[in-house]
Amino acid sequence: MEPIKNYKTLGELEDKYFGLPGTTEREQYEFELSMDILGEKLKQIRKQKKLTQEQLGQLIGVQKAQISKLESGNNSATISTVLKVFHAMKARIKFKIEIDETIGLAAK
Repeated sequence: MEPIKNYKTLGELEDKYFGLPGTTEREQYEFELSMDILGEKLKQIRKQKKLTQEQLGQLIGVQKAQISKLESGNNSATISTVLKVFHAMKARIKFKIEIDETIGLAAK
C-alpha cells in the first residue's frame, strides 16, 4: 500500500494520476477536461438565453441529442459546430493556440 502523501497543488495530483505534461495520457486528460469545460459553458449560456436543447439544435440544424452530447462533453464536435452553437446564442468564443518551440515536429 502506498503511503499517504500531502499534495500541495492540483498539478501534483494530475502528474500522479494522469501522467506528466506532454505524455499521451496527460494530453487525453486535458482534452477531455477542455471538452467538459466547453460543454458546461455552453449549457450555462443556453440556460441564460432561456433556450431548450431542442430549440438550440433547431437554430443550427442539429438534433437535440447533439446539443446534449456537446453539453456533457461526450462529443468531439468539429470547430465549425462549436462556433455555430455559440454564434446562434450571440456568444463570442476565443481559441488560444500556443506553440511549444522545445518540441520537435514528428514526421508521419
